[in-house]
Amino acid sequence: MSKKRVFSGVQPSGNLHIGNYIGALKQWVDLQETRDCFFCIVDLHAITVPKNPDDLRKKIREVAALYLASGIDPKKSTIFVQSHNPDHAILAWILDCVASMGQFLRMTQFKSKSEGQKENVSVGLFNYPALMAADILLYQTDEVPVGEDQKQHVELTRDLAQRFNRRFGKVFKIPQVKMFKLGARIMSLQDPTKKMSKSDQDKDGVIDLLDSADEVRRKIKIAVTDSGREIVFRQDKPAISNLLTIYSHLGNISTRELERKYQGKGYAKFKEDLAEVIIRFLKPLQERFYQYERDKECLERILKDGLKKVKVLSEETLKKVYHLVGLG
Repeated sequence: MSKKRVFSGVQPSGNLHIGNYIGALKQWVDLQETRDCFFCIVDLHAITVPKNPDDLRKKIREVAALYLASGIDPKKSTIFVQSHNPDHAILAWILDCVASMGQFLRMTQFKSKSEGQKENVSVGLFNYPALMAADILLYQTDEVPVGEDQKQHVELTRDLAQRFNRRFGKVFKIPQVKMFKLGARIMSLQDPTKKMSKSDQDKDGVIDLLDSADEVRRKIKIAVTDSGREIVFRQDKPAISNLLTIYSHLGNISTRELERKYQGKGYAKFKEDLAEVIIRFLKPLQERFYQYERDKECLERILKDGLKKVKVLSEETLKKVYHLVGLG
């Protein structure tokens, strides 16, 4: 039997951080052993808000190199840049003509990102779900691994695929939502009620994958903690539970074992050890990243090989779509 196909991607905006690794990249690495994985750098999504062109070009290659440094193997997975394949934008327009305004207005992410901007909100931000649907449907994707914040977009993708299939004829596979494993949601070091985010204005709440050892130590040292001194994984202790989650995933040790290890010890010792665990994890990843960053020819070759593979598949899907819709 052929492997199920998986599609996912990251925007080349902001800096990838340990939350991105634990919540997504680490799980992608595992998926590539049992799935046919397509991992995209979704740069068209990134320009839904203003971007400096030079910074964007640099970030696209940075994200690609971090994919590889994190363990995504181009021999097992397909890595490519979204904008290199114009079929994404073409299918997004066709899906725009199938979708309704009401569907897009109900998207909670659009509501939150557009709040307070009024007429300054880009049409691209409003149409973001159509482009995400096109990303997924172009490749006859079976599963889409997402966090809770993207689940609504995948559900909309399923609805658009079903609507198109009913109206014009069956062409799109209906993708399944594949939720990330529980316990992989990493929160801000400064506000444990908020998810660690690339767009967080408080950079002390985020540990980037390319942070120096000194930066890691400083950020962990000033990370907020809960009242009391107990190092336990408990709902009423969100700050220390978040730090335990990070330690557990990057140190490959259960939170129960960590609770026993630090019983009767203070936050200072726990934080000191956690910082060193993060540094040990980041060191080889950063070394691999800088190797790919220096070898630009290798990186470009991997992206071109990925594009060549996906273009064959997307052209096949678009050909069917054109025929059914009556285009061309």
